[in-house]
Amino acid sequence: MRAFCQQHRTSEYSFYQWRKRLSQQIPVKFALVETSRSAPAVVAGVELILASGERLPITPGIDSDTLRLVLSVLREAR
Repeated sequence: MRAFCQQHRTSEYSFYQWRKRLSQQIPVKFALVETSRSAPAVVAGVELILASGERLPITPGIDSDTLRLVLSVLREAR
């Protein structure tokens, strides 16, 4: 876990806090995707809005292993 956190420039404490926080959330049943016509023509990220109202930004260039880890934690929370 230490190497993973160093690679993704986050602390182990932060990782475990997010894992705990996400595991206590109500599972996501659906996703609402909003677009804006006035947004600049750049590659944008995605923001996952949890049932609790908390927002989890997923930025362009995120490592696929990191995204898989986050999604697996959300699935386990069911």
